[in-house]
Amino acid sequence: MTVLSVNVNKIAVLRNSRGGGEPDVVRAARACLDAGAHGITVHPRPDARHIRADDVYALAELTREYGVEFNLEGNPFAPPRAGYPGFLALCEQVRPAQATLVPDGDAQLTSDHGFDFARDAAALQPLVARLKALQCRVSLFADAHGDADDDMRHAAAVGAERVELYTGPYAEAHAAGDARAMLARFAATARRAQAAGLAVNAGHDLSLDNLGEFLRAVPNVQEVSIGHALIGEALYAGLATTVRNYLALLGSV
Repeated sequence: MTVLSVNVNKIAVLRNSRGGGEPDVVRAARACLDAGAHGITVHPRPDARHIRADDVYALAELTREYGVEFNLEGNPFAPPRAGYPGFLALCEQVRPAQATLVPDGDAQLTSDHGFDFARDAAALQPLVARLKALQCRVSLFADAHGDADDDMRHAAAVGAERVELYTGPYAEAHAAGDARAMLARFAATARRAQAAGLAVNAGHDLSLDNLGEFLRAVPNVQEVSIGHALIGEALYAGLATTVRNYLALLGSV
Protein backbone atom coordinates (compact mmCIF):
# COMPACT_ATOMS: atom_id res chain seq x y z
CA MET A 1 0.00 0.00 0.00
CA THR A 2 1.12 3.54 -0.73
CA VAL A 3 2.00 5.33 2.49
CA LEU A 4 0.78 8.78 3.52
CA SER A 5 3.10 11.51 4.79
CA VAL A 6 1.18 14.58 5.94
CA ASN A 7 2.75 17.93 5.12
CA VAL A 8 2.01 20.36 7.97
CA ASN A 9 3.41 23.52 6.33
CA LYS A 10 -0.05 25.09 6.15
CA ILE A 11 -0.48 24.84 9.93
CA ALA A 12 2.65 26.97 10.23
CA VAL A 13 1.32 29.45 7.63
CA LEU A 14 -1.76 30.02 9.79
CA ARG A 15 0.32 30.37 12.94
CA ASN A 16 2.74 32.82 11.35
CA SER A 17 -0.09 34.97 9.98
CA ARG A 18 -0.94 35.97 13.54
CA GLY A 19 2.28 35.39 15.44
CA GLY A 20 2.57 33.42 18.62
CA GLY A 21 2.30 29.66 18.84
CA GLU A 22 -1.22 28.81 17.70
CA PRO A 23 -2.16 26.69 15.94
CA ASP A 24 0.56 24.40 17.26
CA VAL A 25 2.39 22.61 14.45
CA VAL A 26 3.56 19.75 16.67
CA ARG A 27 0.09 19.22 18.12
CA ALA A 28 -1.38 19.08 14.61
CA ALA A 29 1.29 16.60 13.50
CA ARG A 30 0.59 14.49 16.59
CA ALA A 31 -3.11 14.43 15.72
CA CYS A 32 -2.25 13.20 12.21
CA LEU A 33 -0.02 10.46 13.58
CA ASP A 34 -2.61 9.43 16.16
CA ALA A 35 -5.08 9.07 13.28
CA GLY A 36 -2.69 6.68 11.52
CA ALA A 37 -0.58 8.82 9.17
CA HIS A 38 2.64 7.05 8.25
CA GLY A 39 4.89 10.09 8.48
CA ILE A 40 5.26 13.86 8.55
CA THR A 41 6.65 16.10 5.83
CA VAL A 42 7.82 19.71 6.10
CA HIS A 43 9.50 22.06 3.66
CA PRO A 44 11.39 24.78 5.54
CA ARG A 45 12.28 27.69 3.27
CA PRO A 46 15.04 30.24 3.81
CA ASP A 47 12.48 33.06 4.20
CA ALA A 48 10.74 31.11 7.03
CA ARG A 49 7.35 31.85 5.47
CA HIS A 50 5.90 28.81 7.24
CA ILE A 51 7.98 26.02 8.80
CA ARG A 52 10.94 27.34 10.79
CA ALA A 53 14.09 25.63 11.98
CA ASP A 54 12.67 25.27 15.51
CA ASP A 55 9.67 23.43 14.03
CA VAL A 56 12.04 21.05 12.26
CA TYR A 57 13.79 20.19 15.52
CA ALA A 58 10.50 19.65 17.37
CA LEU A 59 8.96 17.53 14.61
CA ALA A 60 12.09 15.41 14.38
CA GLU A 61 11.64 14.59 18.07
CA LEU A 62 7.95 13.82 17.55
CA THR A 63 8.54 11.44 14.64
CA ARG A 64 11.25 9.65 16.62
CA GLU A 65 8.78 9.28 19.48
CA TYR A 66 6.27 7.66 17.13
CA GLY A 67 8.84 5.67 15.16
CA VAL A 68 7.64 7.05 11.82
CA GLU A 69 9.26 8.70 8.84
CA PHE A 70 10.28 12.34 8.93
CA ASN A 71 10.54 13.69 5.39
CA LEU A 72 12.45 16.96 5.13
CA GLU A 73 12.10 18.84 1.85
CA GLY A 74 14.18 21.73 0.63
CA ASN A 75 16.51 23.32 -1.88
CA PRO A 76 20.06 22.11 -1.18
CA PHE A 77 21.50 25.04 -3.14
CA ALA A 78 19.79 27.79 -1.10
CA PRO A 79 22.41 29.58 1.03
CA PRO A 80 22.01 29.87 4.80
CA ARG A 81 20.65 33.06 6.29
CA ALA A 82 19.55 34.33 9.70
CA GLY A 83 17.22 31.72 11.20
CA TYR A 84 17.90 29.21 8.44
CA PRO A 85 21.12 27.19 8.70
CA GLY A 86 20.75 25.64 5.25
CA PHE A 87 19.08 22.43 4.13
CA LEU A 88 22.06 20.13 4.54
CA ALA A 89 22.81 21.61 7.96
CA LEU A 90 19.24 20.90 9.07
CA CYS A 91 19.57 17.34 7.80
CA GLU A 92 22.84 16.93 9.70
CA GLN A 93 21.14 18.13 12.87
CA VAL A 94 17.94 16.04 12.72
CA ARG A 95 18.83 13.10 10.43
CA PRO A 96 15.45 12.77 8.67
CA ALA A 97 14.53 9.36 7.33
CA GLN A 98 14.04 10.94 3.91
CA ALA A 99 15.50 14.09 2.38
CA THR A 100 13.56 15.34 -0.65
CA LEU A 101 15.53 17.82 -2.76
CA VAL A 102 13.43 20.48 -4.49
CA PRO A 103 14.63 23.26 -6.86
CA ASP A 104 12.49 26.06 -5.44
CA GLY A 105 13.43 29.71 -4.99
CA ASP A 106 12.20 32.47 -2.71
CA ALA A 107 10.12 34.00 -5.48
CA GLN A 108 8.06 30.84 -5.95
CA LEU A 109 4.72 30.71 -4.17
CA THR A 110 5.08 26.95 -4.03
CA SER A 111 7.20 24.21 -5.57
CA ASP A 112 6.14 24.09 -9.21
CA HIS A 113 8.78 22.15 -11.17
CA GLY A 114 11.35 19.41 -10.85
CA PHE A 115 15.08 19.39 -11.47
CA ASP A 116 16.64 19.53 -14.90
CA PHE A 117 18.73 16.43 -14.27
CA ALA A 118 20.95 16.75 -17.33
CA ARG A 119 21.92 20.25 -16.17
CA ASP A 120 21.91 19.72 -12.38
CA ALA A 121 23.31 16.19 -12.00
CA ALA A 122 26.94 17.19 -11.43
CA ALA A 123 25.99 19.71 -8.72
CA LEU A 124 23.51 17.35 -7.06
CA GLN A 125 25.74 14.29 -6.89
CA PRO A 126 28.05 15.37 -4.00
CA LEU A 127 25.09 16.70 -2.02
CA VAL A 128 23.24 13.41 -2.42
CA ALA A 129 26.36 11.57 -1.26
CA ARG A 130 26.53 13.75 1.87
CA LEU A 131 22.89 13.06 2.69
CA LYS A 132 23.27 9.33 2.17
CA ALA A 133 26.26 9.38 4.52
CA LEU A 134 23.80 10.67 7.14
CA GLN A 135 21.62 7.59 6.49
CA CYS A 136 18.96 9.72 4.78
CA ARG A 137 17.04 8.17 1.91
CA VAL A 138 17.25 10.77 -0.88
CA SER A 139 14.38 11.64 -3.20
CA LEU A 140 14.58 14.18 -6.05
CA PHE A 141 11.65 16.32 -7.17
CA ALA A 142 10.97 15.47 -10.80
CA ASP A 143 8.68 16.46 -13.64
CA ALA A 144 6.73 13.82 -15.54
CA HIS A 145 7.98 13.95 -19.11
CA GLY A 146 6.57 10.58 -20.10
CA ASP A 147 9.07 9.60 -22.78
CA ALA A 148 12.27 11.16 -21.41
CA ASP A 149 14.45 8.07 -20.92
CA ASP A 150 17.56 10.13 -20.29
CA ASP A 151 15.91 12.20 -17.57
CA MET A 152 15.38 9.26 -15.22
CA ARG A 153 18.77 7.77 -16.07
CA HIS A 154 20.40 11.07 -15.12
CA ALA A 155 18.41 11.10 -11.87
CA ALA A 156 19.53 7.58 -11.03
CA ALA A 157 23.15 8.43 -11.80
CA VAL A 158 23.04 11.18 -9.17
CA GLY A 159 22.76 8.43 -6.55
CA ALA A 160 19.26 9.08 -5.21
CA GLU A 161 16.98 6.21 -4.24
CA ARG A 162 13.71 7.85 -5.28
CA VAL A 163 12.09 10.57 -7.32
CA GLU A 164 9.02 12.48 -6.21
CA LEU A 165 6.83 13.19 -9.22
CA TYR A 166 5.47 16.73 -9.23
CA THR A 167 1.74 16.10 -9.65
CA GLY A 168 0.49 19.66 -10.13
CA PRO A 169 -0.13 19.20 -13.89
CA TYR A 170 -2.15 16.04 -13.22
CA ALA A 171 -4.29 17.83 -10.61
CA GLU A 172 -4.98 20.65 -13.07
CA ALA A 173 -6.00 18.19 -15.79
CA HIS A 174 -8.22 16.28 -13.36
CA ALA A 175 -9.93 19.50 -12.27
CA ALA A 176 -10.50 20.39 -15.95
CA GLY A 177 -12.36 17.11 -16.43
CA ASP A 178 -10.02 14.94 -18.52
CA ALA A 179 -6.80 13.60 -17.02
CA ARG A 180 -6.31 10.62 -19.35
CA ALA A 181 -3.35 11.99 -21.28
CA MET A 182 -1.69 13.28 -18.13
CA LEU A 183 -2.17 9.97 -16.34
CA ALA A 184 -0.54 8.18 -19.27
CA ARG A 185 2.41 10.58 -19.02
CA PHE A 186 2.82 10.01 -15.29
CA ALA A 187 2.48 6.24 -15.63
CA ALA A 188 5.15 6.19 -18.35
CA THR A 189 7.48 8.35 -16.25
CA ALA A 190 7.00 6.13 -13.21
CA ARG A 191 7.83 3.03 -15.23
CA ARG A 192 10.96 4.66 -16.66
CA ALA A 193 12.07 5.72 -13.20
CA GLN A 194 11.54 2.21 -11.87
CA ALA A 195 13.41 0.73 -14.83
CA ALA A 196 16.33 3.01 -13.93
CA GLY A 197 16.30 1.65 -10.38
CA LEU A 198 14.41 4.50 -8.71
CA ALA A 199 11.38 4.11 -6.47
CA VAL A 200 8.57 6.61 -7.01
CA ASN A 201 6.90 9.05 -4.63
CA ALA A 202 4.33 11.67 -5.64
CA GLY A 203 3.08 14.97 -4.34
CA HIS A 204 1.57 18.40 -4.97
CA ASP A 205 -2.13 19.22 -5.25
CA LEU A 206 -3.18 15.63 -4.63
CA SER A 207 -6.51 15.41 -2.81
CA LEU A 208 -9.25 13.02 -1.80
CA ASP A 209 -10.94 13.85 -5.09
CA ASN A 210 -8.05 13.01 -7.43
CA LEU A 211 -5.72 10.66 -5.51
CA GLY A 212 -7.52 7.38 -6.18
CA GLU A 213 -7.54 7.83 -9.96
CA PHE A 214 -3.86 8.71 -9.89
CA LEU A 215 -2.82 5.65 -7.89
CA ARG A 216 -4.91 3.31 -10.02
CA ALA A 217 -3.12 4.55 -13.15
CA VAL A 218 0.44 5.09 -11.92
CA PRO A 219 2.19 1.89 -10.86
CA ASN A 220 3.88 1.21 -7.52
CA VAL A 221 3.83 4.66 -5.94
CA GLN A 222 5.60 4.21 -2.63
CA GLU A 223 4.55 7.39 -0.84
CA VAL A 224 2.40 10.46 -1.27
CA SER A 225 3.02 13.65 0.71
CA ILE A 226 -0.12 15.74 0.96
CA GLY A 227 -0.55 19.03 2.76
CA HIS A 228 -2.49 21.86 1.16
CA ALA A 229 -5.56 19.85 0.14
CA LEU A 230 -5.57 17.72 3.28
CA ILE A 231 -5.46 20.71 5.62
CA GLY A 232 -8.17 22.42 3.56
CA GLU A 233 -10.38 19.33 3.73
CA ALA A 234 -9.74 19.10 7.46
CA LEU A 235 -11.34 22.52 7.96
CA TYR A 236 -14.66 20.87 7.14
CA ALA A 237 -14.27 17.31 8.37
CA GLY A 238 -11.64 17.58 11.10
CA LEU A 239 -7.99 16.60 10.97
CA ALA A 240 -8.24 13.06 12.32
CA THR A 241 -11.25 12.22 10.15
CA THR A 242 -9.55 13.58 7.04
CA VAL A 243 -6.38 11.56 7.66
CA ARG A 244 -8.50 8.43 8.17
CA ASN A 245 -10.35 9.17 4.91
CA TYR A 246 -7.02 9.26 3.07
CA LEU A 247 -5.90 6.03 4.70
CA ALA A 248 -9.16 4.33 3.72
CA LEU A 249 -8.70 5.51 0.14
CA LEU A 250 -5.11 4.25 0.05
CA GLY A 251 -6.22 0.89 1.41
CA SER A 252 -8.85 0.55 -1.30
CA VAL A 253 -6.61 1.16 -4.32
